[in-house]
Amino acid sequence: MDRLLSLHHAIFAPVERLGGSLIPLLARLVFAATLLRYYWNSAGTKVWDRKGEEGIFDFFTLEPGTYAQMFPKAFEAAGYNPAKMGVLYDIVAYAGTYAEWVLPLLIVIGLFTRLAALGMIGFVVVQTFVDVTGHGGEPGMLFDTRYELIDERTLWIFGFVVLVIKGAGVLSIDRLLGLNIAPRGVKV
Repeated sequence: MDRLLSLHHAIFAPVERLGGSLIPLLARLVFAATLLRYYWNSAGTKVWDRKGEEGIFDFFTLEPGTYAQMFPKAFEAAGYNPAKMGVLYDIVAYAGTYAEWVLPLLIVIGLFTRLAALGMIGFVVVQTFVDVTGHGGEPGMLFDTRYELIDERTLWIFGFVVLVIKGAGVLSIDRLLGLNIAPRGVKV
């Protein structure tokens, strides 16, 4: 038994030492590989007209479909006319659209990662709420045998929680700026 324990420690002690700083980096890489384009494409649908006539100023205007994506019932009640939506809807639409670009970018480059991850948690919660209440999505249930919306979004949020707790890890701007603050005696 002692040999087995010694072998276990010999194999996994280095893994454990590296894990503390590699896990956040891996979380950021997995995010970049799986969700970065999803969010950037989603933001793009809100500003590009998809007619091949995009210009630099399209970044500062929203397509009417933005309101259908974000506020489906209110947009229907406004007769699908963005001008009837009101300033508050405009502010939320712009903020949500730019958040889909900025927050993922901050996570990938590792700048203000904890705040960006908190923002993405809130974003995913609101996104899920709109998908269920506005678009008729079925949330599903945790701990059943099917993989549904709630399962998917819980996995997404878990990755963000790792970043909130651990910070950006190695190879990040946060580390260069000293934003990965660890308790005394603990390496980040």
